[in-house]
Amino acid sequence: MKVHLVDGTYELFRHYFGAPSHITAEGHEVGATRAVLASMLSLLEQGATHIGIATDHTITSFRNELYEGYKDGSDIDPDIAGQFHILEDLLEAAGFIIFPMVKYEADDALASGAKRSTMDERVDQVVICTPDKDLGQCLTPDQRIVQYDRRKKQLMNYEGVIEKFGVPPESIPDYLGLMGDTADGFPGLQGWGAKSASSVLAAYNHIEQIPDNPEEWEVTVRGAKKLSTTLNDNRDLAFLFRKIATVIYDAPTFGSIDELHWEGPGSDFVEIAEKLDASRLIERAERLAENL
Repeated sequence: MKVHLVDGTYELFRHYFGAPSHITAEGHEVGATRAVLASMLSLLEQGATHIGIATDHTITSFRNELYEGYKDGSDIDPDIAGQFHILEDLLEAAGFIIFPMVKYEADDALASGAKRSTMDERVDQVVICTPDKDLGQCLTPDQRIVQYDRRKKQLMNYEGVIEKFGVPPESIPDYLGLMGDTADGFPGLQGWGAKSASSVLAAYNHIEQIPDNPEEWEVTVRGAKKLSTTLNDNRDLAFLFRKIATVIYDAPTFGSIDELHWEGPGSDFVEIAEKLDASRLIERAERLAENL
């Protein structure tokens, strides 16, 4: 059995910028929402059977309490923000299991769902469908958990993380803690970039294992003295950024893997889909259900 865990928030954003706009009779922009459903139906048409979709039900999370500058959604276009709950309602009506996050984020749901899935011996592989580098920390050497960028059609496994970032998956939070992640709103430490962070962590794996004295470093890095000074003066901040970048593995998702099995649309699907002028998607979903 293969389980697909989809980053619904990412899907909404990518389709908002890639799919045609569509305004309903009630004046709601739903172009991206319809496109996400079409994409999920395509996943089923390609053979997927067990699907879970993580969404950010609210923009903020516990990480906003840890760091004031963390992303809060204030810069999100209202046309996108207005589709978050519409998307959840439509996907749930279409028969998909949704993990709507409030305290946590969609990334946490994906990580938690992946871990829970591997607890079932029937699951051969979990495919986390998102390009988000944060999720690289979840990948396993046995390839039981992999990551897939559906837009680029690129599969990432454990070795692929090392090849791309220069560090193993378990060092990804440290990597982001040092260099920062502007997409999530935390800057990292001054002077530390992707190259320096990967070079040092390739030797030491975790921030606390990096020697205070740069002369003791087992790797040659340009500007090592300045980098070391910055790190020594700001280790607590680096630990904070690492904590922010670390996904949670106990977010609420599902109880049994059987809950993820798609069994067709619910009784309210047609009504909800018609309000979004999605008649063609209704036909596609019904055809898929006939083949179950």
